[in-house]
Amino acid sequence: MSSDAKTHAFARNTGVPLAPDWFEKVAVNTPAAVRRSESLAGRRSLKKEWQAAWLVNAIRCMDLTTLAGDDTPDRVARLCAKARRPLADHILTGLGLDSARTGAVCVYPTMVAPAVRALAGSGIPVASVATGFPSGLMPLKLRLAEIRYAVDEGASEIDIVISRALALRGEWSALYDEIAAMREASGGAHMKAILATGELRTLRTVYKASMVAMQAGADFIKTSTGKEGVNATLPVSLVMARALRDYGAKTGFKIGFKPAGGMKTAKDALAWQVLMMEELGRDWLRPNLFRLGASSMLGDIERQLEHFVTGRYASSSRHALA
Repeated sequence: MSSDAKTHAFARNTGVPLAPDWFEKVAVNTPAAVRRSESLAGRRSLKKEWQAAWLVNAIRCMDLTTLAGDDTPDRVARLCAKARRPLADHILTGLGLDSARTGAVCVYPTMVAPAVRALAGSGIPVASVATGFPSGLMPLKLRLAEIRYAVDEGASEIDIVISRALALRGEWSALYDEIAAMREASGGAHMKAILATGELRTLRTVYKASMVAMQAGADFIKTSTGKEGVNATLPVSLVMARALRDYGAKTGFKIGFKPAGGMKTAKDALAWQVLMMEELGRDWLRPNLFRLGASSMLGDIERQLEHFVTGRYASSSRHALA
């Protein structure tokens, strides 16, 4: 466990019995959610050293990810090297930092072992997608077996995908049972429940699915696989943050949040951190409660930090990920 996680440790979510009355009658005002999301950018003006500090924090909270069909152990090893040293030496020196690192590296189950080897001694956890990612359209027995395989390979975080059809049909008991079984299969590994919000159609369904996932024991709720037509958006993230807040008020548990998919720029990294700060507070600006699922975003953050340090923008080829 990192020193940051030790300093800000909190009780892990144990889940609660399914309680439909917590979410069945909840209404979501979609236009209001959109307006609130659009207003966030103007609520905090982050310039110069303040912007740089928030961008460095985004790196600390980033799940550096490769989920490509042509992933290899060598590619994963290069990505892990970037996770260990996400910023060039001259940028670190200019920022007055001795080191920096990402929050985790996220890979497919078969790439977990190479990632664990490449990150040995770094303290950076390995997250693995599982349960038939990205669609989740596999028999439950096989989805649970995939979780156990990834954990056996050394994954300390598991990103599961929910059955969207169950959420769309409002079969909350069946969805709860599946997620609870996945949490049990994850054992000591923290479980992030991917809702694939772009396929849930309404913000009200997003809220309900968020609440069911937390009741079933999810340690994090996550917006997207990155493979849907619509991935992380600020209105969806706002609704999920409100669900986190409501669940915490009822149970006392702090649940993490991970937006993923479609976020490519330093500006995106700032926007989602502002959302966390405004809606949930400072605790959700730390990697034990907040992760950014990203790959190309890191390159733009490094480019912006180089400009802060040197006054010049470097070409994107100077900041290749792997």
